[in-house]
Amino acid sequence: MEDETQMTDMQTLLQEQYLKSLAGIEDGQIVTGTVVQLNNEYVFVDVGYKSEGKIPVDEFIELPKIGDKVNVAIVNKEGKGGQVIVSKKKADARERSEALREAAESGTPVLGKFSKVIKGGYEVDLGADYKGFCPLSKADIVRIEDPETLIGKTDYFIIDKYHTGSKMKSVVSRKEYLEKIIAQNKEKFFSSVQIGDVVQGVVKSFTSFGAFIDLGGFDGLLHINDMGWGHVTKPKDYVKKGQVIQLRLINIDPDTQKINLSLKHMTEDPWTNFEERYQVGDVIKAPVTKITSFGVFIGIEPGIEGLAHISELSWTKKVTNPADIYKIGDVVEAKILGYDLDKKRVSLGIKQMLENPWDTIAERYPVGTVLKRNVVKLTNSGAFVNLEDGIDGFLHIDDVSWTKKLKNMSQFCKEGDEIEVVVSRVEPENRRIRLSVKNLEGNPWQNLRRSSPKGSVITGTVSNVTDFGVFVKVDGDIEGLISKYNLVGPDEEYTDKVLENFKVGDEVTAMVVEINPQTQKLSLSIKEMIKKNQESEMAKYMADGKEDDDTFSLADMLKAKDEEI
Repeated sequence: MEDETQMTDMQTLLQEQYLKSLAGIEDGQIVTGTVVQLNNEYVFVDVGYKSEGKIPVDEFIELPKIGDKVNVAIVNKEGKGGQVIVSKKKADARERSEALREAAESGTPVLGKFSKVIKGGYEVDLGADYKGFCPLSKADIVRIEDPETLIGKTDYFIIDKYHTGSKMKSVVSRKEYLEKIIAQNKEKFFSSVQIGDVVQGVVKSFTSFGAFIDLGGFDGLLHINDMGWGHVTKPKDYVKKGQVIQLRLINIDPDTQKINLSLKHMTEDPWTNFEERYQVGDVIKAPVTKITSFGVFIGIEPGIEGLAHISELSWTKKVTNPADIYKIGDVVEAKILGYDLDKKRVSLGIKQMLENPWDTIAERYPVGTVLKRNVVKLTNSGAFVNLEDGIDGFLHIDDVSWTKKLKNMSQFCKEGDEIEVVVSRVEPENRRIRLSVKNLEGNPWQNLRRSSPKGSVITGTVSNVTDFGVFVKVDGDIEGLISKYNLVGPDEEYTDKVLENFKVGDEVTAMVVEINPQTQKLSLSIKEMIKKNQESEMAKYMADGKEDDDTFSLADMLKAKDEEI
């Protein structure tokens, strides 16, 4: 009986102590507890009043460890079975609500996450079940093309309008936060850097003249000319969008806030010691980097390109478009012909790597060489005849015939024809070879001058009758002219009826009064021929008279002549 009495007294004492321990806490109060035990469902927290509260594990983002301190809200200090009912979720909400209120008053950024797209903007999760509304126009500092791209992104926001509870969402602005950060970053940048410093940025976008680099919400320009020491045509060959890159600051203007950056200045200018590595006459083997209408650029080494001008591509071929011969990436051998360090230029020659066929052209085609070759091109003044690959000789229209006058070259040949020619002149220094067809035979003008010199009588055939005279074709297919006043004898008077006495095809005999092979001119005269015949007869007559009478005079001869008539 005494034992039972003692047991009852003990229970009463423990209950009084427990109730006494709860006297200092109230429902809704935030207290700090210690994690004393946890399992798959609950985390048990000692709130320091000889009572443990249990919290569902799903109220924790990250499970605590035994001994960790946890803030909880007292939901019911006299819960079922005398156990204190606590909630971490409500404690977090209470703390978050206070933090958001203070942030709104002070303008302090708060962390949030774009949770979903709603009408006019986004719903933003501010933590502890607090939601905010971010208008689309305040979600970023740039125009948002696709709102879905921000969903799930966590960043800081400025609370423009704070509302407690769940009926009205607080209005928040990420743009305002970003603008403040950018302003801070820009101020720090302009006040702390100087020309020559190395800065880090992210490749943001490209233009035709370079790339913009994000330096922390504000941009610097990486101009195309500052990407490499050599010739840069494509910015994307040097940097990629989104790439984190280090660049050297080469110009900064706080007034205009312009920033110029350089990638090439991160390395030494290769032109500074060019002469230590290269000399005129050196041969390089490198790829073609650019093709233009006036030649090809060759990448000698990173930052140094040389130009092989169109005239230095071939000894023999007339190159009109280098792209017909080369493509970008082709590896070629070239010789350094010269360089200008001030202008950062190197002149290269590709043809110099081959033997110049013009150096031995006179040995292969000496004057007098007879060839049969194909016509490759006609011009107004002649024809080009291919002698070998890349070398053409020129046949002038005046070198086709000694006697025929061609109006155009097509009267003699056409492209593709094989013709026989003789080399008449070789000019290696001018890269010219003159050809001739007429020289295959002797010069008929020279032959005619030897056989029928001035003063001789020649017979030919009338080839044409004109109002100024008669053309007569003689040996060698040479045409001479008897002017109309030379068609009659010295004692006859010319009239236009005289021309009627001459017909094409008639045989005519006349005297050569002028023959000039250089000008190819042949002048004939019937008048002079008759006059010469008369003088000959007169001289003969006088000679015969002298044998009979030494006193025979010219008057006697004329008298005798009249008597004969």
